[in-house]
Order: sequence, then C-alpha cells, then structure tokens
Amino acid sequence: MKRTTMSKPTARPPVFGELPPDECWKLLGRNHVGRLAFFNHGAVDIEPVSFVAASPWIFVRSAEGTKLEVFDHHPYVAFEVDEVDGPFDWLSVVARGTVYMMADSGSPVDRAIYEKALKTLRSVMPTVLTAHDPAPSRTHVYGIHIDRITGRTAEQRTRRRGTVPVTPVRTLPPSKRGRGGGAGW
Repeated sequence: MKRTTMSKPTARPPVFGELPPDECWKLLGRNHVGRLAFFNHGAVDIEPVSFVAASPWIFVRSAEGTKLEVFDHHPYVAFEVDEVDGPFDWLSVVARGTVYMMADSGSPVDRAIYEKALKTLRSVMPTVLTAHDPAPSRTHVYGIHIDRITGRTAEQRTRRRGTVPVTPVRTLPPSKRGRGGGAGW
C-alpha cells in the first residue's frame, strides 16, 4: 500500500500597516480603557485609565494620586489603546498630547470645555459626578488635547471586526530602524 503524505498548509504572512487618523479615532471611540504614559520623577510611568474620546480630546477622570501630582510639571503624555485578536491580528493607536485639568469654574471657555468633558463622560456612564456615581472618589476631570495620533495594524487573516483600510508599511533596513530593531516601532 502506497502512503501519501499531505503537506502542511502554509500560514499567510502577516501584513503590517498604518491606520489613517479617522480609523484611529473610531478605534478610540469603541473602547473605554487605555494606557496613559507620563513622565514621573525621572522615569516614564504607565497606568490603565477609563476614558471617552471626542476628537481632538480624550477625557478622563481620576482621584487624587500620582498622575495628577506630576501633570503640573509634565503635562505631555502618550495614550495607547489596542484591539488584539491574535499575535498578527491587531490594531493599535497611540495618541500624544497635553493634559489640561478641567473645572466648572474659570473663564467661559474653561467652563464650556468642562461641560463638553462632562457630557462626553456621561455618554458612556450617565451617573458620572452625580450622587449615584459608582466611583465617587474620581472627582478630577482632565482632558488630553491630542496633537498627534498614529495607528498600526497587523493582519494575517480576515479580522472579525470587519475590514479596516490600512496603508501597508514598508519594512525599514536595519540601519534605519529604531533601537528596538523592529520595523518602525
């Protein structure tokens, strides 16, 4: 009896790409937990935060703590959100900007931006900063005004979330790569 060997199917190589800004904002809009990176006493720190995006802002609220203490001296931050389906099936957005503390007092412009922040936060959780707030210690509202937003994607198969338009990324030669040795990271 003759034995037949079946060849293993080869995996489709991943395609890396860039997300256009409008797709970056859509990704931010469908997520509400991200990571905030900030400069803290000579080192970069990163913390998970709940947020709501409303271009060109990301609105967050917080209790007293490390983040609020350092924003007075180092208001420039990076913010990241990912959607991951697998090692080569993911979307990632990094937004960079400046933190502004918000209050319902101050100039008419300050009050208007605070009202926009509160309305945006309440679009996801209507009881924010009310008597029924599930996190009443988070009384400080701040906004990150986004100056630069970039997105990356890896795709090896059809995404479950549907097709996202991407611009393929050309792999850089080793001499042009960053210190991490990755292609553009």
